[in-house]
Amino acid sequence: MSNRAMATTPPGQPRMTLAERVRFLFNEFPKQVRQEAAKVTWPSRKETVTTTIMVFVMVAAFSLFLSFSDWIIGQALKLVLGIGA
Repeated sequence: MSNRAMATTPPGQPRMTLAERVRFLFNEFPKQVRQEAAKVTWPSRKETVTTTIMVFVMVAAFSLFLSFSDWIIGQALKLVLGIGA
């Protein structure tokens, strides 16, 4: 998609002047962001800590699984190809 196509105004909408765009960017947009952020259901500290711990546990478990799988595949290749015996 070209920049020209992205810059066009939707049908039925008047084009914003530069002053209106600047006003929107510095006044309206931050207000809208704050309004939307207020609607978000933020996790509690307990939920955040629990989720973080679970992520670390799963990363550790997956890394052990991958290490073991790598070791098994390496042993199988040594056996089949006779490398490093």
